[in-house]
Formats: sequence, structure tokens, C-alpha cells
Amino acid sequence: MKLSDDDFTLFGLPQRMALDRRELDEHWRQLQATVHPDRFVAEGTAAQRVAMQWAVRVNEAYRRLKDPLTRAAYLCELRGAPIDAENNTAMPAAFLHQQMDWREALDDAHDAPAVEQIDADVAAHEAALLERLRHALDDTPDTAAAAQQVRALMFVARFREDIHRRLEALDA
Repeated sequence: MKLSDDDFTLFGLPQRMALDRRELDEHWRQLQATVHPDRFVAEGTAAQRVAMQWAVRVNEAYRRLKDPLTRAAYLCELRGAPIDAENNTAMPAAFLHQQMDWREALDDAHDAPAVEQIDADVAAHEAALLERLRHALDDTPDTAAAAQQVRALMFVARFREDIHRRLEALDA
């Protein structure tokens, strides 16, 4: 193991979008047990400091790999197609129209059941986008298309956050 290993190598997993979450969790537990600073108390401060670096590195990699959207963005970057979401916000017109329709529907929704229905519709769309993303990364592989899907999913994730804030406001 090297600190410079990519997250997948660090966890002993293939560079794929489709991951078994239980396997990822098990690898994380094993790595944490190996690098936890408490295991190095007898070896002194320097060894504990190195162990802390490893523990932080393992936790960062775990956070990146356990979330499908961050895992996909990471895979795109590893394969030479950085997401660059701050500078590249171009989306197909149909996707932008879908976003506007969802926003209008959310504005028009006046009760929790209506907002929950919008959330269910958006969640279904999100699942379809995730499956296309998995296909673009694992089967094709088409990293440019995957990067486009990641940017679209980032929009969807932000919209779902808006939906959940709206539901919280309705519950208050």
C-alpha cells in the first residue's frame, strides 16, 4: 500500500462503477483496523502521526467510493475526463426542460403528498441516470458520456436537496 495509490487500489477493488457495498465496507473495516493510530501507541509519536495520515487517507477514499456520484466523478477523473462542473455546465436541451418542469411542479406543489410524488418521480429518473452512468463507465467505457451523466446527476442531486428542504418546511 502506498499513500499515492488510487482509492480502488487502496481498497483492493476493481476500477468500476458497480461496487458491492458490503465488500467495500469490509475492506474499509480491515484497513481501519490495520492503520488505526491506537495500534501504534508503543511505537511513538512519529509512528502514530503516520498512522493518522493513513487513517485519514483511508476514510477519504471510503467516502469517495461509497457514494455513487462521487465514485463516478472520481472514475472519470482517473480516466482523464474531469467533471469540471464549475466551468462546464452545458446540458442537453431536453434535460434543461426536464429541470424547469420539475422546478415548476415543485413551486406548484402545496402539500407533502404532492412534493413526495415529485421526489418519487425525480428519484426514478435519478436511478435511470445512474444506470446509464454505470453502463458508460463499466460496459462501454465512454468516459466523456459518463462525465456528462455525472454533471446531470449533480443537478438532480441538488434538486432533490431542494425537495427535501421543501418537505421539511411543510412538516414544520
